[in-house]
Parts: sequence; C-alpha cells; structure tokens
Amino acid sequence: MSGDEAKINWSVERRLEFIEFRLSWDGGVRRSDIKSTFQVSEPQASKDLTLYQERAPGNAVYDKNLKRYVAGEAFRPVFLKGGPDEYLTRLRSLGEHLTDPAESWIGQQPEVDIVVTPAREVSDECLRVILSAYRRSASIEVLYQSMSADRPEPLWRRITIHAFGYDGFRWHARAFCHLTERFKDFLLPRIIGARDMGAAGKPGADDYLWQEHFAVRIAPHPDLSGDQKAIVARDYGMTDGSSTLKVRYAMLFYVLKRLNLLGEPEKLPARSQHIVLANREEAAVALRKADFAL
Repeated sequence: MSGDEAKINWSVERRLEFIEFRLSWDGGVRRSDIKSTFQVSEPQASKDLTLYQERAPGNAVYDKNLKRYVAGEAFRPVFLKGGPDEYLTRLRSLGEHLTDPAESWIGQQPEVDIVVTPAREVSDECLRVILSAYRRSASIEVLYQSMSADRPEPLWRRITIHAFGYDGFRWHARAFCHLTERFKDFLLPRIIGARDMGAAGKPGADDYLWQEHFAVRIAPHPDLSGDQKAIVARDYGMTDGSSTLKVRYAMLFYVLKRLNLLGEPEKLPARSQHIVLANREEAAVALRKADFAL
C-alpha cells in the first residue's frame, strides 16, 4: 500500500475494498449496495465511489444499461490482495454459517455446502482458564483424558501452554508437560477440567519441534497421465513438477495425515490419491524427529 493509501480512514478503506470486491467477483456495484452494507448515506456512498475511481483509475466504469458500476477492461485490484481466496474464504464462511449473509460482501450468493465433520465439544470454562494462564505466562493444571494404554483414566497434570494448533478437525494446545518434562499436544476436547495456575515451565522458545520447520515436497502421483499431472501441478501451484510446504515439525504428522501422505501414497490408486511425497525418505526422518513414524 502506498503512502497516500495508508492515510485513508480505516472505515473508508473497508468500503473501498467492498467496492473492489463487488467489481471483481460480483459483476458490479451500486451506491445502494454501499449504503445497505455499511449503513451510510447516499452522498457518502457517492463520495466513496468517486474516491475509488481516483485511487484505481479505470477499474470502475458506469454501465448506463445496468445502472451500476462494472469492472473496466483493464481492471487491476488495488485494495484487495487475496485473489480467488478472497471470494472463496467468504463463501466458505457462509457455508459454515460463520458469517451473516449481509456481512459476506457477496451480492448474488450461490448455493453452497461444506463437508460435514463431527463437532468437537470444548469446555467454555476450561478454555477461559487456559487462555487466562496463557496470557499470564503461567502454568495450569488440567484434567486430561489421554488415549495411551498406560493412562486409561483422566489424570490431573500441569502444563505450560505457549501455542495452539489446528489440524483441520481438532484444536490442540501446544504445551510443556511438567509430568513428562516434554513439549506435547493436548487436544482441547479431552481437557475436562482446569485449575490452579502456577509457575511456568519451559518457554515456547525451547520447543524446537514448534520453532523449527521441515520442507514437505509434494509431486503428482507417478501413475497419472501427462495431462493429469499438469492439472495437478497447476492445482497445487507446483513448479518443475513439485511444490514445497513449509511445516513446523510439531505439525508435520497432522499435515501429512490430512493430505493422505502417511503410509505409501504412491501405491494408492492415482484416480483418488493425486499427490505423493517427493522427499519421502527425508520426511520419514523428520517424523521420527517429531516422535512419529511413517
């Protein structure tokens, strides 16, 4: 953003982003769209459109037949930087009922559905206490139900949380466990009690599995045709037949699991498993370092 754009009031800038969003992804924008979305007057909506035309010359062209502004032939985003993700993220929020339709910025809203996953219940009270301990850089005792064979019943254990992770299905707290004296993941739905803040254990800076990253290299499945490999490469943003994902060691298992890259993906049918690990041996070493194994 240039120095001039940085001087725009935040609320005005949001309306300029809205104008650009509608021009880019909704076919056009009217003054009434700005009025209804941001609850501003018609003169203010007109000023916003004028300001947008000044800041992004040629992007908004008035169509007399449609009676609205549409994207010019040389349209180039000035205020939005997200590309297609800008639209699809808002569409996903609608599908997951995380955003009110009026706040989505999407004018003509297509029907959308999201793959359903079971809800994971997290205790309100426990999360508040955990977050309070995190903000104070303190440890906290949690009543945790482990799935290990040697801990079949809930056990109170003291942990010092320094981060949170999400694997696409579940949230976990990344914390130093005072019981085992190791950094571990604690799934939030399995925390059924929290109490007694105390002195902190080792800080997150000492959690090298969280601080250090591994480069996961993915490539098209070798059994795909040339054209199929090309579209997979495009889909995953590959260059010269592969792409690299920078992943924390602590999150490596979850990333590979979600991409179905644990085990031997190259032996799965290419029609359903489109990608494989291009650096499988290195990934196996990295997983062992992270206390997992392929």
